[in-house]
Amino acid sequence: MVKAANSRGTAPGTPPRTRILIVGGGYVGMYTALRLQRKLRAGEAEVTVVSAEPYMTYQPFLPEAAAGAISPRHVVVPLRRVLGKCRIVIGEAERIDHAKRTVTVSTLATADEGTGPVEMEYDELVLAPGSISRTLPVPGLADYGIGFKTVEEAIGLRNHVIEQMDIASSTRDPALRDAALTFVFVGGGFAGVEALGELEDMARYASRYYHNIKPEDMKWVLVEASDRILPEVGPKMGVYTVRELRRRNIDVRMETRLESCENRVAVLSDGARFPTRTVVWTAGVKPHPILAASDLPRNERGRLVCTSFLTVEGVEHAWAAGDAAAVPDITAGEDGRECAPNAQHAVRQAKVLADNLLAALRDEVLTEYAHKYAGSVASLGLHRGVAHIYGRKLKAYPAWFMHRAYHLSRVPSFNRKMRVLAEWTLAGLFKREIVSLGSLEHPRAEFELAAGGGPKPPSPPPASNPPQNGQG
Repeated sequence: MVKAANSRGTAPGTPPRTRILIVGGGYVGMYTALRLQRKLRAGEAEVTVVSAEPYMTYQPFLPEAAAGAISPRHVVVPLRRVLGKCRIVIGEAERIDHAKRTVTVSTLATADEGTGPVEMEYDELVLAPGSISRTLPVPGLADYGIGFKTVEEAIGLRNHVIEQMDIASSTRDPALRDAALTFVFVGGGFAGVEALGELEDMARYASRYYHNIKPEDMKWVLVEASDRILPEVGPKMGVYTVRELRRRNIDVRMETRLESCENRVAVLSDGARFPTRTVVWTAGVKPHPILAASDLPRNERGRLVCTSFLTVEGVEHAWAAGDAAAVPDITAGEDGRECAPNAQHAVRQAKVLADNLLAALRDEVLTEYAHKYAGSVASLGLHRGVAHIYGRKLKAYPAWFMHRAYHLSRVPSFNRKMRVLAEWTLAGLFKREIVSLGSLEHPRAEFELAAGGGPKPPSPPPASNPPQNGQG
């Protein structure tokens, strides 16, 4: 174990700067650091951000990235570019000892150095590690399931869908063809519905370039355990969404669970069985495992117990927000209600958290986080969507336009806004791209084949019995 270098005053007589350590580079982590670097006075504090990835992913754009409407690199925001005044450490936080004010971090150089993880000290801790996919012990899920939470998973899913169409187009086995053209999505929240809507739209368009695949040959199935989908947009818009999806021949099954996907067969709780090569799992999230490796208080669901000031309850110098934090919703009018773990709250909480942290450093009054839910928007594919904004319900093209306008205004940095807008404009003028770049997932495969002397010759057939008595 080695200790990370830190600056506690740059010259004799200089008062030490407060060390602020932010764990997580997602919505809360990036926006908190961005606000701090804008409002901190010279020499007042130093901000370090520990993130597993060198970028923040704007997750509402993942479905469009999967459908090819937005380039993957424009869905992410590079931390080093937007956080020029902060120190960025790419690594995984493994353990938090708040009593000692230390976080143990494994960086990209840890294995090569051979000295073990880095122990980073801090004065103020901001915990924003986000969440990970919540999986269930479904047989076969670990072997065949595909997640949809990262940009890598979104692009991998796009490549996979197009690859399945290629398989179906070239196979002579009807069973293999049917399995390749069957796509099962588990989870009726934003991620599942938007991913299904965008990818079905893309595949429908791509089918015109296959001589033997028609849109009706493909089977799309949405599985949801509850009795409604997209609860955030309200019951009426949820019913409209189901009707719209079924109009596109998408099989929507509510109050149904995935029981198994072993041997590439999706078995549902209603008895249905779908031979399939594609099972996309979007059935919720759970807090990041780093919370369990800390000495900070958590609730029964594993989230940090927080106050409305975004401090960790009963603990000094610890702050949290976003998916990892159980923040009281003081606008709900009832005790025990918590803010939903979504991007809308995370971005607004980051602003209040940064301001309260600055206020604490300057012995000023802290502000409670209070934000009434503005509404929700969801895309169901090109020119299709649903929205529930400030009590108004929108559907079809107006909702789709609202979805794009809202998220374009929220994606960080002017650079990213202009790039996304340019891509949307070009997409309206030219045809969709339907190229699969699955080889990107194994970029060294061709070189390894060449360096290994080319493909190995097939094994010779077993030798027959040698001729006897001179007969041949």
